Amino acid sequence: VQLQASGGGLVQPGGSLRLSCRDSGLRVSFMGWFRQASGKEREFVAAMTWRGDRKIYSDSVKGRFTISRDNRDNTLYLQMNSLKPEDTAVYYCAATTSGSYTLTARADVYNLWGQGTQVTVSS
Repeated sequence: VQLQASGGGLVQPGGSLRLSCRDSGLRVSFMGWFRQASGKEREFVAAMTWRGDRKIYSDSVKGRFTISRDNRDNTLYLQMNSLKPEDTAVYYCAATTSGSYTLTARADVYNLWGQGTQVTVSS
Protein backbone atom coordinates (compact mmCIF):
# COMPACT_ATOMS: atom_id res chain seq x y z
CA VAL A 1 0.00 0.00 0.00
CA GLN A 2 1.53 3.28 -1.06
CA LEU A 3 -0.89 5.68 0.64
CA GLN A 4 -2.63 4.84 3.90
CA ALA A 5 -5.22 7.30 5.23
CA SER A 6 -6.59 7.30 8.77
CA GLY A 7 -8.19 9.52 11.40
CA GLY A 8 -11.78 9.71 10.25
CA GLY A 9 -14.72 9.32 12.59
CA LEU A 10 -17.90 10.82 13.96
CA VAL A 11 -17.74 14.37 15.31
CA GLN A 12 -20.29 16.96 16.31
CA PRO A 13 -20.74 20.19 14.35
CA GLY A 14 -18.10 22.68 15.39
CA GLY A 15 -15.69 19.92 16.36
CA SER A 16 -12.28 18.99 15.01
CA LEU A 17 -10.56 16.00 13.48
CA ARG A 18 -7.10 15.40 12.10
CA LEU A 19 -6.63 13.07 9.17
CA SER A 20 -3.31 11.41 8.44
CA CYS A 21 -1.96 9.86 5.29
CA ARG A 22 1.27 7.96 5.41
CA ASP A 23 3.15 7.15 2.25
CA SER A 24 5.83 4.55 1.77
CA GLY A 25 8.63 7.02 1.16
CA LEU A 26 7.44 8.02 -2.28
CA ARG A 27 9.14 10.64 -4.37
CA VAL A 28 6.17 12.94 -4.88
CA SER A 29 5.77 16.39 -6.35
CA PHE A 30 2.70 17.26 -4.36
CA MET A 31 0.00 15.65 -2.26
CA GLY A 32 -3.55 16.53 -1.45
CA TRP A 33 -6.91 15.63 -0.02
CA PHE A 34 -10.15 15.08 -1.87
CA ARG A 35 -13.55 14.08 -0.57
CA GLN A 36 -16.67 12.45 -1.87
CA ALA A 37 -20.04 12.77 -0.21
CA SER A 38 -22.68 10.15 -0.81
CA GLY A 39 -24.30 10.66 -4.20
CA LYS A 40 -21.92 13.44 -5.19
CA GLU A 41 -18.81 13.81 -7.29
CA ARG A 42 -15.36 13.72 -5.77
CA GLU A 43 -14.18 17.22 -4.95
CA PHE A 44 -10.86 18.83 -4.15
CA VAL A 45 -10.17 19.88 -0.56
CA ALA A 46 -6.53 20.93 -0.19
CA ALA A 47 -3.07 20.25 -1.57
CA MET A 48 0.53 21.17 -0.95
CA THR A 49 3.94 20.77 -2.52
CA TRP A 50 6.35 18.27 -1.06
CA ARG A 51 8.54 21.14 0.14
CA GLY A 52 5.59 22.87 1.75
CA ASP A 53 6.22 26.16 -0.03
CA ARG A 54 2.79 26.24 -1.64
CA LYS A 55 -0.64 25.25 -0.39
CA ILE A 56 -4.06 25.59 -1.96
CA TYR A 57 -7.53 25.10 -0.53
CA SER A 58 -11.06 24.90 -1.82
CA ASP A 59 -13.21 27.89 -0.92
CA SER A 60 -15.49 25.69 1.15
CA VAL A 61 -12.73 24.76 3.64
CA LYS A 62 -10.45 27.80 3.51
CA GLY A 63 -9.88 29.17 7.00
CA ARG A 64 -11.13 25.99 8.68
CA PHE A 65 -8.84 23.25 7.34
CA THR A 66 -5.05 23.18 7.34
CA ILE A 67 -2.90 20.85 5.27
CA SER A 68 0.60 20.01 6.42
CA ARG A 69 3.25 17.37 6.00
CA ASP A 70 5.99 15.87 8.13
CA ASN A 71 8.68 14.67 5.76
CA ARG A 72 10.55 12.92 8.56
CA ASP A 73 7.87 10.25 8.77
CA ASN A 74 6.33 10.69 5.30
CA THR A 75 2.95 11.72 6.64
CA LEU A 76 0.45 14.19 5.24
CA TYR A 77 -2.09 15.75 7.60
CA LEU A 78 -5.40 17.52 7.28
CA GLN A 79 -6.42 19.41 10.40
CA MET A 80 -10.14 20.06 10.18
CA ASN A 81 -11.68 22.60 12.54
CA SER A 82 -15.17 24.10 12.83
CA LEU A 83 -16.59 21.07 11.07
CA LYS A 84 -20.00 21.33 9.47
CA PRO A 85 -22.51 18.62 8.47
CA GLU A 86 -21.72 19.39 4.84
CA ASP A 87 -18.12 18.25 5.46
CA THR A 88 -19.43 14.70 5.83
CA ALA A 89 -17.74 12.56 3.19
CA VAL A 90 -15.16 9.92 2.53
CA TYR A 91 -11.80 11.69 2.48
CA TYR A 92 -9.03 10.49 0.20
CA CYS A 93 -5.39 11.40 0.17
CA ALA A 94 -3.67 11.54 -3.17
CA ALA A 95 -0.26 12.23 -4.59
CA THR A 96 1.43 12.76 -7.88
CA THR A 97 4.87 11.47 -8.76
CA SER A 98 4.93 13.41 -12.00
CA GLY A 99 7.21 16.39 -12.30
CA SER A 100 5.23 17.77 -15.21
CA TYR A 101 2.59 19.69 -13.29
CA THR A 102 2.39 22.60 -10.91
CA LEU A 103 0.28 22.35 -7.76
CA THR A 104 -3.30 21.78 -8.81
CA ALA A 105 -6.80 20.88 -7.70
CA ARG A 106 -7.30 18.66 -10.77
CA ALA A 107 -7.94 15.11 -9.63
CA ASP A 108 -6.71 13.60 -12.91
CA VAL A 109 -3.18 14.83 -12.21
CA TYR A 110 -2.90 12.70 -9.06
CA ASN A 111 -1.76 9.19 -9.94
CA LEU A 112 -1.71 7.66 -6.45
CA TRP A 113 -4.75 7.39 -4.18
CA GLY A 114 -5.32 6.13 -0.68
CA GLN A 115 -8.28 3.98 0.33
CA GLY A 116 -10.37 6.73 1.96
CA THR A 117 -11.49 7.42 5.51
CA GLN A 118 -15.04 8.32 6.52
CA VAL A 119 -15.73 11.63 8.24
CA THR A 120 -19.22 12.14 9.61
CA VAL A 121 -20.28 15.44 11.15
CA SER A 122 -23.54 15.06 13.00
CA SER A 123 -25.16 15.84 16.30
